[in-house]
Amino acid sequence: MRLLITADTHVPKRARDLPASLWSAVEAADVVIHAGDWVDITLLDVLAARSRRLIGVYGNNDGPDLRARLPEVARAELAGVRLAVVHETGPKQRREERCADRFPDVDVLVFGHSHIPWDTVAPNGLRLLNPGSPTDRRAQPYATYLTAEVTDGSLRRTTLHRLPR
Repeated sequence: MRLLITADTHVPKRARDLPASLWSAVEAADVVIHAGDWVDITLLDVLAARSRRLIGVYGNNDGPDLRARLPEVARAELAGVRLAVVHETGPKQRREERCADRFPDVDVLVFGHSHIPWDTVAPNGLRLLNPGSPTDRRAQPYATYLTAEVTDGSLRRTTLHRLPR
């Protein structure tokens, strides 16, 4: 199962559209995961139409129309991997411990908000992933997104993709 993981797209405020390579990855994915800060409901509609399966949450920059259609926390089981998605996890200090306490029954937690790519494992084995942002790199050298595969009940081949400036 192929996953595409993104967050903090901020369309149309930070970009008019998602980068072409990200749209190609969306179309190749079995599941698309978006960890919030869509900004405009149009992107939700277009991404839902172009995805085989979409799992998404709202972020702090998402208004009432997006909050009416998306949860604060999404959960799914993907081929044996227990997944949760949330936009904000708080400060980076003690993030692994805090998230392990909040999501004790999850294998992988996808989050956004910081625009900073993140891939760590909590002491209890919880994998934490932040794809960065494909449209607003902030202080990062590149705009980014993630792809991964779920095989035999495990998350494998997690790849951070750098987008051209």
